[in-house]
Amino acid sequence: MTVFRVPLDCPRPDVTAFIAAVTGRAKPDRPPLAEYLVDDVVRRPILAADGRSWVPPGGDFDQQKAYLDNFIEFWRICGYDFVRMEIAMPFPAGARNSLDTAEQADPGAVRSWAETDAGPIVSRSDFRAYPWPEPVDVDFFPLEYICDRLPEGMGFISCHAGGILEHVTKLFGYVGLCTALYDDPQLVQDVVDAVGQRILAYHRRLLDLDPLVAIFQGDDMGFRSGTLISPEHLRRYFLPWHKRFARLAHEAGRPYFLHSCGQLEAIMDDLIDDVGIDAKHSFEDAITPVTEMKRRYGCQIGILGGIDVDVLTRGTPDEVRRVVRATINTCAPGGRYALGSGNSIPSYIPVENYLTMLDEALA
Repeated sequence: MTVFRVPLDCPRPDVTAFIAAVTGRAKPDRPPLAEYLVDDVVRRPILAADGRSWVPPGGDFDQQKAYLDNFIEFWRICGYDFVRMEIAMPFPAGARNSLDTAEQADPGAVRSWAETDAGPIVSRSDFRAYPWPEPVDVDFFPLEYICDRLPEGMGFISCHAGGILEHVTKLFGYVGLCTALYDDPQLVQDVVDAVGQRILAYHRRLLDLDPLVAIFQGDDMGFRSGTLISPEHLRRYFLPWHKRFARLAHEAGRPYFLHSCGQLEAIMDDLIDDVGIDAKHSFEDAITPVTEMKRRYGCQIGILGGIDVDVLTRGTPDEVRRVVRATINTCAPGGRYALGSGNSIPSYIPVENYLTMLDEALA
C-alpha cells in the first residue's frame, strides 16, 4: 500500500482572507486554494496518511457523523480555508450507468451519464404529472453538521447540486430540449421556472447557515467549441435565473461563484455584467487556458482553479509541479486568483499528482 504525505506546515485557515483574495479586496503573497469536488477514492488514502480510518457515507446516524468528521478534516489538512459540500433536491430522470474503469476506483463503482434523447418530460401532461420536489423537504443535516463543527478560521461553501440548465436538460433529454426550444418554447419556460423557483428557495435555506461564506453554483453550459444551446436561448431562459441566484447571495452579503464547463466566450460578458458572478471556475487548456482567462477577466472577477485535469491525470509529478508553478507565477500577481484543478478531482486522478499540486501551491 502506498503511503501518501499530506501537505506539511499548512497555513492556518482564514476564510475571510480567502474571500478577500478572490474578490479583489486583498493581494496575498500566495494564492489560496479552491476546489469544487474531490472524489472519495482520492480522499481516502489522504485521510489514512493522516491516521484516520475511512468511514463510507450512508449507514446509521453515527456512521454519517463519522463520515462527515472525516470530510471536514480532509479539507483542513489539505490546506483549504473552507469546506465545500453540495446536496440536491431529487429531480428524477433517466441515466445510463457503466463501471468506473479508473485504476484506483472501488470494485463495482459506477459512473452515470444522463439520457440524451428524451427525458421524463416530453409534453404538457408530463409536466403536470411530474413529481416536483420541494426545497423544504431536503434533509440539511449534513450541511448543518459541517457548519456546527468547522475548525477555527474555516468557512462553508455550498450550492444546489446540479444547476438549472443541467436539471432542465435531464428532464427533457438534450435532444428533447433542443427540439422543445423551437416546438414548444412555453413548455421550456414553464419547466425552467419550475426548476429555477425551487433552486432559488433552496439557496434561501442555504443562506440561513451563518458559516456559509459563498454560493459556488455548478451549471455546465458549454462543450469544447461553444455553448450547449444557443447564447440567445441561454440569455432568454437560464441566465435570468442565475442573475436571481446571484442577487439573492449578494443581498445576503455573500459572493456568487460559478462553475461551468465548456467554451463560454459568447456569454462571458453576460455572466460578468448582467448575472453578476464574482468568480468563475472550470477551465480546460484545450478550450482557453486559465492563464489567458486571468489575463482577460482577472480585473473583473475571481479566477478559480485551472490546473488542467489532463495534466493532473496523465502527467508525472514533476510535470504537475512545473505546470502549477508556472500557473501561479502568471495568475497570482494582482490577486483575484485561487489555485486548484481545472474542473474537479475525480477518481482517475492519481493521488500523488493531486498532492503534488497542493504541495507546490503551499510551498
